[in-house]
Amino acid sequence: MIVVTGATGGLGGATVEHLLRRVPADRIGVSVRDPAKARHFADRGVRVRQGSYEDPAALRDSFAGAEQVLLVSGNDPAADMVGLHRRAVEAAVEAGAQRILYTSQQGAVPGNPYRPTDFHVATEAILGDSGVAWTALRNGAYGPLDQVLGPWQRTGVIAQPEDGPVPYTDRADAAEATAVILAGDRPFDGPVNLTAPTAVTFDDLAGIASDLTGRTVERVVVDDDQWIADQVATGVPEQMARLMLTYYQAARAGYFAETGPLLADLLGREPRTVADRLAADIAA
Repeated sequence: MIVVTGATGGLGGATVEHLLRRVPADRIGVSVRDPAKARHFADRGVRVRQGSYEDPAALRDSFAGAEQVLLVSGNDPAADMVGLHRRAVEAAVEAGAQRILYTSQQGAVPGNPYRPTDFHVATEAILGDSGVAWTALRNGAYGPLDQVLGPWQRTGVIAQPEDGPVPYTDRADAAEATAVILAGDRPFDGPVNLTAPTAVTFDDLAGIASDLTGRTVERVVVDDDQWIADQVATGVPEQMARLMLTYYQAARAGYFAETGPLLADLLGREPRTVADRLAADIAA
């Protein structure tokens, strides 16, 4: 039995879809806040149970019989994510799981200024002390490119703070690789990086976008304070803008620069490139 949390979210749901292509449905379980939203999985034979990181008893029930549990990390900046993840790890251990997999983040090392790094580092330490086998899937940044590039298609400008090289990774590729690991016989112990094979900067992306559109897309570096003010002026809460700024600060310091071949090895093909993704965004 493989149990996946967060299966009604983007990464967790896509992982379950890929698992269904690899293992029988009755070997898959999901732990979700609202079972009604996972009806499409139940209809295909997946075991659906209610569970949330806030409710350890429900989690233990939803993890019952699991050989492996995939803990999809929370992302609420206002919540005690370390405490919630600790409860989830403890529930998996108490339910008898033999391996816990956790969706961590590339560059999850002490000193990384990107604020969510802290709870990933702490959660990996909790896993290390859990007494069971564990894998931290350090995924490359897999959010929509427009989230980090801004409205470049409308403005013709990538106007963001100073950045650094990042292997922007397709979420669908990360989900498929996660399913390959869960369904396979090859053990992965401790942290592993799942990233696109090439790290690029906003200068690189401006050049790619220019080639794809046939018009010049300019890269403009915005001062950090000015960028915060611009974000607030568009309605972004200042706290959220300052959190996002730490992402750019981490990138410029090189915390996301490392790449590796594992994602391609697991997929058995080359992952989608940023050029592929930008072309799809333009077509859409």
